[in-house]
Amino acid sequence: MTKKVKILREGGQESQLHAPFFESRPSTPYREHGLPARAPQAKCLRFPYNPDSPALINPVREPGEEAVAARVVLVSTKSDFQLLGRLLGAKQPPRRLWDCALRSGSWAAKPMAVAGPVLGAPYAAMVLEKLIALGAKAVIFLGWCGSLQNGLPVGSLVLPAAVLGEDGVSPHYQAGETDILPDPALRCALERFLSADLPEGISWRSGPVLTTDAYYRETAEMVQHYQHHGALAVDMELGALLAVGRFRGLPVAGLLAVSDELFSLSWRSGHRSSRLRQARETAARVSLAALAAWEEDHA
Repeated sequence: MTKKVKILREGGQESQLHAPFFESRPSTPYREHGLPARAPQAKCLRFPYNPDSPALINPVREPGEEAVAARVVLVSTKSDFQLLGRLLGAKQPPRRLWDCALRSGSWAAKPMAVAGPVLGAPYAAMVLEKLIALGAKAVIFLGWCGSLQNGLPVGSLVLPAAVLGEDGVSPHYQAGETDILPDPALRCALERFLSADLPEGISWRSGPVLTTDAYYRETAEMVQHYQHHGALAVDMELGALLAVGRFRGLPVAGLLAVSDELFSLSWRSGHRSSRLRQARETAARVSLAALAAWEEDHA
C-alpha cells in the first residue's frame, strides 16, 4: 500500500501526498539538548524538471520600457561596465535594469549596448532573459575566471568552446546534456579577432570551462578532477547564459579574462594586477569587434 504523509496547510486543513514525492525524516533528539521535542518533517524530493514545460512567469517588455540595441556585451564586473561604456562612447546616463545598469553607444558605426554587472548564474540568467525581451539579438559575455591549468596565468584570455554547468540554473534550460555550447558563429568571430595581432604579453587558449555557483567551495579535489578532464578555467555565469541563449534561440558566446589562479591547489589572486587590466581591455575590444562582425555576417 502506498505510504501517505499528512501536510498541514494554511487554515488548518490537512492534505495527503504520496510517498515517492515526500518521505518522512526522523526527528532529531532535541530533548537531549534541552530543547522541545520536534515532530517528524516531510522532505520534498527533487522535481524532475522538463525544459519543454511552459513557465508560469515569463520575461516581458513592460509598457514604456525602451528597447535595447540588438548587439549587447554583458559583463560581470563594474570596472568592465565602465570600460565598455567608454569604448562605446556612451553619452547618456545609465539606465537601470534591476540592480545593474545599461548604457548604449556604438562600435564600428554599429549600435551596441553594455549591461551589468551580473554576478552568479541566477542573476545573470535573469538579466539575459530581460535583455532578450527588450530586443537583444546577439550577446557576448565578458567575464572573469580562475585558471585551472598551469599554462594560463593571470592576464591570459580563455575562449570557451564548451561549458560544464555545475550551476543550479542551466539544468532548467538544458536538462540531460553535459556540455553547454556557445553559438558557433559568435565564437568563430571571437576566435578570428583573437588570432589577429594582440598586444604584447596577451595570450589566449580555447577549450572547455566549468561554471559553478559555489565560489567558496572550490576545493582541491574539485580542481584536480576538472584539471584531469581538461577544463581550462572556472567561472560563475557562463554556463547559465549559454543555456538561456540556446533555449531562447539567441546567439550567446563568452570571453573570459583570467583573474586568479587555482591550478597549484592554492589561490593566487590577480584582481589588481596590470596584466589583468591589459587583458580586460583587449577582451573588451575583441568582443565589440566580434559583435560588429557577427552583425555583418548575419544581418
